Amino acid sequence: MTYISIVDILQSDAIHQEFTVKGWVRSFRANQFVALNDGSTIKNLQCVVDFENTDDTLLKRITTGSAIIITGSLEESQGAGQRVEIKVKNIEIAGDADPEEVKLTILSPKRHTLEKLREQAHLRVRTNTFGAIMRMRSKLSFAIHQYFNERGFYQAHTPIITGSDAEGAGEMFQVTGLNLKNTPKTENGAVDYSQDFFGKETNLTVSGQLEAETYALGLGKVYTFGPTFRAENSNTSRHLAEFWMIEPEVAFCDLDGNMDLAEDFIKYVIQYVLENCQDDLEFLENRLIQEDKSKPQAERATMTLRDKLKFVVDNNFKRVSYTEAIDILRNSKPNKKKKFKYLINEWGADLQSEHERYLVEKHFECPVILFDYPANIKAFYMRLNEDGKTVRAMDILFPGIGEIVGGSQREERLDVLKEKMAALDIPEEELWWYLDTRKFGTCVHSGFGLGFERLVLFATGMGNIRDVIPYPRFPGHAEF
Repeated sequence: MTYISIVDILQSDAIHQEFTVKGWVRSFRANQFVALNDGSTIKNLQCVVDFENTDDTLLKRITTGSAIIITGSLEESQGAGQRVEIKVKNIEIAGDADPEEVKLTILSPKRHTLEKLREQAHLRVRTNTFGAIMRMRSKLSFAIHQYFNERGFYQAHTPIITGSDAEGAGEMFQVTGLNLKNTPKTENGAVDYSQDFFGKETNLTVSGQLEAETYALGLGKVYTFGPTFRAENSNTSRHLAEFWMIEPEVAFCDLDGNMDLAEDFIKYVIQYVLENCQDDLEFLENRLIQEDKSKPQAERATMTLRDKLKFVVDNNFKRVSYTEAIDILRNSKPNKKKKFKYLINEWGADLQSEHERYLVEKHFECPVILFDYPANIKAFYMRLNEDGKTVRAMDILFPGIGEIVGGSQREERLDVLKEKMAALDIPEEELWWYLDTRKFGTCVHSGFGLGFERLVLFATGMGNIRDVIPYPRFPGHAEF
């Protein structure tokens, strides 16, 4: 007798062999057919109960949502819909689920909205949709580590609590050990952070980039993969207050090499899920096809989910300078007819999601890498070009998502970096350690950041970023 996961037993040819399976009841029909799922696959295992020779009290406890352990022989299925099934010899109830209470939850078999599922996020992973999403999220995570490991990168664990703001945006969550009802004050009435836990003002990190840079300048090729936090009051389908970021940093690598790395990386991880998440992709694709049927023809997807993923893998990303993109947008129909919410009138505009999606979805109809942005709309650490007005920055834009990657060649020249920090009133003493790396063997180096949830969003075809992370954090919501 062997305990085996359902994903393995469904592929097994060990007919007449006895197995033990464990999982949760999805349905129980005619007092005979149990649809069992253990989370290892979107598919259920049919278990056939000899109800005439099974205690009636036990049968009544086999309810939707209950956890059970079944032992029986694997047999070729006599019915349609499955290749094999378990002929039940013994049933053990591991955990009951009251049918009346189940009716009040998303475990009930009726169709539920995504909004309703978010309200019961602790249960939604037991639905088909979220089981598929979270298995794909896990596979993508594994593929990311595998990609970098195969290419000689070292993972760097950068701080979650930090005293610096890598983005220079100031929209950070503060971390303090002070009693907020009785905070110590300085002589001028300000909060005395010298008495705080770390002896200074600290926050949750918005990026591990600056610390990763220091490690790249010693280990050559590193990457971080961890949680980051933004205190932006953004109630959109593309923003979270807590999310995960992948941030590689590479020494002796310029912007062209950085774009090559980012494109190759994205193609690799998407190819991985195409090869290793076929059942879940098929389910999510069919879900989108059904969803599209209720939309006007003009709003329906032009490609299926798997075709969209294959298109990204099989085609080169279009590389376009910011200046060229501005010309395209300025002369576009939505801009001329004032359909854009933010009109493009002149060079230097900070591109919005509507502009990014127009370039990707309407003009080029493929993923786009924009590069050489105006210096005054990008961060201080990006390398200044010889024209003195643009920086060696790049963003990768995806259909349905907009920006999925942001990166740059880093400013390796100490004097230029100091000038840029001074212009933005960033005190040198706060980043003395970062400046040190430009004193002791500086070199050309580059890196990028990819928001993991946006990658999962694209790979699963979901429309809201709150549905691709187990417990979403956004303004006014920190449940579970």
